[in-house]
Amino acid sequence: MPGMPVSPHYLPDPRIAELGPEFSDPVRPADFPQTVLRFRNDRAAASVGLDTLSDAEWTQSFGRFAPLPGNLPTPLALRYHGHQFRVYNPDLGDGRGFLFAQLREGGAPEGRLLDLGTKGSGQTPWSRAGDGRLTLKGGVREVLATAMLEALGVPTSRSFSLIETGEALERSDEPSPTRSAVLVRLGWSHLRFGSFQRPAFHARADLIEALTRHVAALYYPQLDAALPVGELAPALFRAVLTRTAELCARWMAAGFVHGVLNTDNMNVNGESFDYGPYRFLPRNDPNFTAAYFDHSGLYAFGRQPEAVFWNLQQLAGCLTLVAAPEPLVETLNGFGAAYRDGLRRAMLARLGVKSRDEAADIALVNLAFRALAEGGEALRWEPFFFDWFGGPASEARALTGPRAEVYAQPAGQAFRSALAGFVPDRPERLADPVFARPEPEELLYPQIEAIWDAIARDDDWAPFHAKLDRLEKARQAWDLTLK
Repeated sequence: MPGMPVSPHYLPDPRIAELGPEFSDPVRPADFPQTVLRFRNDRAAASVGLDTLSDAEWTQSFGRFAPLPGNLPTPLALRYHGHQFRVYNPDLGDGRGFLFAQLREGGAPEGRLLDLGTKGSGQTPWSRAGDGRLTLKGGVREVLATAMLEALGVPTSRSFSLIETGEALERSDEPSPTRSAVLVRLGWSHLRFGSFQRPAFHARADLIEALTRHVAALYYPQLDAALPVGELAPALFRAVLTRTAELCARWMAAGFVHGVLNTDNMNVNGESFDYGPYRFLPRNDPNFTAAYFDHSGLYAFGRQPEAVFWNLQQLAGCLTLVAAPEPLVETLNGFGAAYRDGLRRAMLARLGVKSRDEAADIALVNLAFRALAEGGEALRWEPFFFDWFGGPASEARALTGPRAEVYAQPAGQAFRSALAGFVPDRPERLADPVFARPEPEELLYPQIEAIWDAIARDDDWAPFHAKLDRLEKARQAWDLTLK
């Protein structure tokens, strides 16, 4: 946008064109009847030098999609395939979104390459007869999801902007007509496992090699992208598997159920994104599902590690076009260990204690899950971690709080005994006023519905913004940023 007041921390770096026309299609954004700014993430914007925009400039950029200076001249809808509930679909692709811009985090050449991508920005060649739109409720839900996940230390895309667009949408799964919106998310790449599946489906080893080198060069700088592809592809797969196992472990420690773990919803950086029918666990339940259409429980909470592993198998299959299968299989065989190690570290982080040794750590994690299970209806997921954050430093607070009786049960006592042997990690965090409250911040389904009801009924956005403010305070108090 000519004359747009970007800060010195804005550094455009549109690298997607290096992949060529086989991976994307130029598209035009929808011309919306109106653009009413409902949410802007100034903390995320500051990380890429866009926090200096006025609201009018923001709306022009992220509601009308005027190109950012030096960035992509035209939005690009990415091409990909995917397994949806393990059924292969070759007709996918960005059907209601596009890649709008790429830029460097912190405005530094060595900063992470980040994407600004959309949801609800209009029809593309991959819309499959859909309207290419997003409901306002869907946008509100995603903003809340990313705020909660970031607070809990889960690697996630960040909701960057939400603009109401003034259209009446018809949907089969919510009262219609319903309000419309366009969401912009800031993410660490929108390239997916499905981005590899499409060229593999067409037996295009040349495109698999090009994508492998692109991903390695831009997102895994520790790898030598100039290696022969037969060596590079297994090395890249090891790196992707490690990050993906870490992501899955963080989901489990957060009590998060993604709901739709299709291969087109897994990205190459182990970052979570695209939140539809997600849920946070009310209490420990391995069979808890998020999507009403997941009739078999394929993506239930306790089956998420299995689903992630299955998706990694599909990615490995794509890479066999350019690499021998043996090193890929060897890497797959290491998923269990990588996941368990990630879960151990994620659970210790959630409990706010330092690692002792592997055996003691694993014993504590197992006892934590046992205590959560024994607590049943009386022990919600999030309050358990809130009560015991800081380990021994929080025992008096936990045992005089509203769930003291639950912790007197046998599994609770065993957990407390094991926890006593751990040292608090940064116990100064407990001085934050957040921990003086009797209850933690949660994001359960009824709470989301209450926030939406206020918007739908009275156009009252106060509960939405109040919730985001409280989640931001919780994020700062927990300080669970992925280390």
